[in-house]
Amino acid sequence: MRKRQAKKRPLLPDPKFNDQLVTRFVNNLMWDGKKSTAFKVFYDALEIVENKKQDAEKSSLEIWKDALTNVMPHVEVRSRRVGGATFQIPMQIRPDRKISMAMKWMILYARRRNEKSMAQKLASEVLAAAKEEGAAVKKRMDTHKMAEANKAFSHFRF
Repeated sequence: MRKRQAKKRPLLPDPKFNDQLVTRFVNNLMWDGKKSTAFKVFYDALEIVENKKQDAEKSSLEIWKDALTNVMPHVEVRSRRVGGATFQIPMQIRPDRKISMAMKWMILYARRRNEKSMAQKLASEVLAAAKEEGAAVKKRMDTHKMAEANKAFSHFRF
C-alpha cells in the first residue's frame, strides 16, 4: 500500500455462541451480503454435526474448531525471482492467515461436495476434517508436501 496499513476492524461475536471466529467464518461463507442466510446455513450445519457426531463429550462447536485446526497449514511456498529463475520458497504463515486459509479451504471444498443443501455439505466437510480426512485436509497436506519438496530453496527467504 502507498499509505499506512489499514486498521483491523473489530468483529462482533455471533449471537448464538458469542464467538468472533464463528462470525469470521460466516463472513467467508456469505454470498451477496446475505449474512442471516449464511448464519442459518452455519447453525444448521452445526446441528447436523451434533446429530452425526460419535464423540459424546465434545460439542459441535468444539468439533468445528478441531476441524479448523486440522485444516490450518503451517508453511506455504511463495514465488521469488532470483537471477532470472523463479523459485518456490517455503515460508512460515502468520497466525491470522493460517485461520483465513483454513476457513476458505473448508468452505471451498464443502461447496464442491455432492449433497443436497450447503448445510449438509458443510457438516460433512467439518466431520471429515475433524477426523483428519476430506478434501480440505488433503489440501493442507499437499501444501506441506510442496514446502517440504522445496526446502532446499529456503535460504532464499526474503
